[in-house]
Amino acid sequence: MNKPLIVIFAAICLDAVGISLIFPILPRLLEDVTHTQNIAPYIGIMTALYAAMQFVFAPVLGALSDNLGRRPVLLISLAGAAINYVIMAFAPQLWMLLLGRAIAGLTSANISVATAYITDISPEDKRARRFGLFNAMFGIGFIVGPVLGGLLGDHWLRLPFIAAAVLNGCNLLLAFFVLPESRTPSRQKINLAVLNPLRPLRWVFSMKGLLPIVLVYFILSATGEAYGTCWALWGFDTFQWNGLWIGLSLGAFGVCQTLVQIFLPGPATKLLGERWAAITGIACACIALVTMAFANQGWIVFAIMPIFALAGIGTPAFQALATRQVDSASQGQFQGVLTSAVSLASIISPLAFSTFYFAVQKEWPGAIWLSVVVVFAIAVPLVLLGTRTAHPMQVANA
Repeated sequence: MNKPLIVIFAAICLDAVGISLIFPILPRLLEDVTHTQNIAPYIGIMTALYAAMQFVFAPVLGALSDNLGRRPVLLISLAGAAINYVIMAFAPQLWMLLLGRAIAGLTSANISVATAYITDISPEDKRARRFGLFNAMFGIGFIVGPVLGGLLGDHWLRLPFIAAAVLNGCNLLLAFFVLPESRTPSRQKINLAVLNPLRPLRWVFSMKGLLPIVLVYFILSATGEAYGTCWALWGFDTFQWNGLWIGLSLGAFGVCQTLVQIFLPGPATKLLGERWAAITGIACACIALVTMAFANQGWIVFAIMPIFALAGIGTPAFQALATRQVDSASQGQFQGVLTSAVSLASIISPLAFSTFYFAVQKEWPGAIWLSVVVVFAIAVPLVLLGTRTAHPMQVANA
């Protein structure tokens, strides 16, 4: 593995640790700042604000990375995240916390620019494997982060935010001193139209072949949100799991999926091709979800965990497939649009799935997983019919 890949993977892992280590103590911080115990609305506002800013500005920063190069935009993003955590570490008032989250959302190009960077330096036949490693590094960060955040938060409520700022500072230094540019910046003057947040979205809608890709990305992200929204509720209502068992089940799933994404996307795409590897991942998820819908004993969930984790080959395969739908000059803009789709899913999906769950909670909690299967089913024809572009599409001037 070459040095740029190691730097990108390390940066993404550290970034995920920085994001997730604040999860265990954010409620207590909001209680401290707002002087109220009813902090659920404030958590919702902060989550929605971050996602909304990311939805609007990720395509802009992705397009800028096509013009300026990946490295400077990634440095701006990492600096913005570090500033956000410094503000949150010392913010005495709610509006300052909201300002920090807005800055973090505005500069949240880490994922889209890092994905474009990997696309720049990876041959097509290696992209699925590398995207699998990319997702695995992010997953490892999300496993380590909450544990570290909980330990630090017990010593001082603000300490996890300082740790997150330090981690992002290390990320910034690592990228500044070690990461080379993966793409020759354009020598032309930046077209100010690039800064229009609606321009990349208009571009996608004008290119009919790209819309199915974006919709599949939205669906895959939306279904992923369902697990975080409903898993704990379903475990308690169906099996009377306590916090320990809910944590063990999520931890087992995280470990299994990380192993799958490290070792299997490359061989799976070589054997099946990117399109059918993506379909296979969706099929494995649907088999596991149907089993969970009808499960009446907790051990069944752990028994099907390997099948559930095999769904992890689908996303890297589809990411590799998506990169071939546009040319190299527009990868940053395209990855920014895909990040916007993820952000939109993170706003809409929790509300939709939680509403459905509470509608079926008393009669049949497991029905929530059948609703996820229905959403997955919409993605199948989009993958099969919407990824047949023979030649990468060029950037539209509009």
